Amino acid sequence: MIHIVSSRQMAVGEDLQVIKNRLIPQDVSADDVSNLPRIAVVTGIHGDELEGQFTCFEVARRVNEHPEFLTGVVDIYPALNPLGVGAISRGIPQFDLDMNRVFPGKNSASPFESMAADIVADIAGATISLDIHASNIYLRELPQIRINEISGDDLMPWALESNVDYVWVHGNATVLKGTLAYSLNAIGTPCLVVEMGVGMRLTREYGEQLADGIFNLMRKAGIWSGPVEQVHRPIVSTDGEVGFVNADVAGVFMPAVQHNWNVKRGQVVGHILDAAQGTILQELTSPSDGLLFTLREYPIVYPGSLIARILGGVADGKEA
Repeated sequence: MIHIVSSRQMAVGEDLQVIKNRLIPQDVSADDVSNLPRIAVVTGIHGDELEGQFTCFEVARRVNEHPEFLTGVVDIYPALNPLGVGAISRGIPQFDLDMNRVFPGKNSASPFESMAADIVADIAGATISLDIHASNIYLRELPQIRINEISGDDLMPWALESNVDYVWVHGNATVLKGTLAYSLNAIGTPCLVVEMGVGMRLTREYGEQLADGIFNLMRKAGIWSGPVEQVHRPIVSTDGEVGFVNADVAGVFMPAVQHNWNVKRGQVVGHILDAAQGTILQELTSPSDGLLFTLREYPIVYPGSLIARILGGVADGKEA
């Protein structure tokens, strides 16, 4: 059933609405779900990150296909920033505002901060929640969960069951207090941040992989009694184990490796080309042996542009 989580009148005479689809067991009334375990599947905070749209579809489709297995509540929030999704804009159009910097919001503040407060209040108390993001249009990411060490002990058991390839534990210095995940974790509602794929695109393989993980989490939480796919244990690392490859010059990046490859220290990752003169401006090499989990998708680069991230000491991808 579709519920309006938050609604605000716009200047053009239309309502800006954030909605959710609530799925409940067949033998339970909508007024009698407060004691049931609940999962919140959230995406669309950034309007140009669309990978979560297919995951939301797939979760709803599978539940609708076998409603007899649903023993808890599934809340699906397909677009927390509906204006951004409609305009293919990372932030809220015309306001230059990143929706993921205004949480937990304030009921007496601006319309968007007030909507953020409504969203946090609606998700609060969930057994587990997932905030699904994609990368930007420049980079492709393996399905991964990023958690900060502040809440790592609470989140890690969930993350290990989510069927992602990689769990990246960040230090305290990287924590952004205005994010939805930080705000939910701060009030005791576990929230995993998922990042996968590339901006403005859908990757079916990644969406189905994460959906398998979500159903595994649902089964662990007592929300789903049906069969689930076997999930694999992700690699877990900290910031110190990740190596970066950056451009030193401007030009056109041509990769020499593929995403999800195992690479060796000194192996050529790609070249930066001068398209006009037909010359190679820079040869880029891997700083360590490991798994290439981030790779440049958009070819135009400038000095400092991120080309690749490599998880050192791991050989869990495809052999080059």
